[in-house]
Amino acid sequence: MASIVTGRRAGPKPPLLPPACHPFRRRLLAWYARHRRRVPWRGVRDPYAVLVSEIMLQQTQVARVTEFYPRFLARYPTLEDLAAAPADAVRESWDGLGYYARARNLHAAAREVVKRLGGRLPGRPEELRVLPGIGRYTAGAVASLAFGADVPAVDTNAARVLARAFGIRGRRKSARNVRSWSANWLRCAPVWHPTTMPDQYVCPRTHATVPT
Repeated sequence: MASIVTGRRAGPKPPLLPPACHPFRRRLLAWYARHRRRVPWRGVRDPYAVLVSEIMLQQTQVARVTEFYPRFLARYPTLEDLAAAPADAVRESWDGLGYYARARNLHAAAREVVKRLGGRLPGRPEELRVLPGIGRYTAGAVASLAFGADVPAVDTNAARVLARAFGIRGRRKSARNVRSWSANWLRCAPVWHPTTMPDQYVCPRTHATVPT
């Protein structure tokens, strides 16, 4: 188990951080401390609520989701409630948020989890990705935020920030390549931990490159 105090990990020694990572990490966390927004899903650890927020935030502005997120959870407070709801009711609850395939996929995922997994979302990214509407980024976000999994969540915006910060150019700056490159760096940079700073868990292993 990694040491929260020293940042050391058991087992094989992780690769050394590139020299630019240390000041970048400090500046990034300082920026986040100054500019982080107050949003209703910040600090939430319930896997279902995390999944709802991540699905809603796909291609949608934060301000819009801030309005819909609490209302949706008030109507469907648990995964079982959502799974039991009629499709038309779920579609109605999503009305105005757009990209309605997300509502269908979220509903289908809830029904599959209840039917096949006993109502418990899996904590491993590869298992989450089997569910409807959950891709690599969303799986990484849910696994890390809800379950504390040591996995990166790098989307196009995060890849753009990392590529610019570390001088990654050309084809190497694609989200796929940056995700692969950043995985080792993100995994050996534990600064915040949900058990010690639960209200500030924007871990550099996951979302630090795209604070919202």
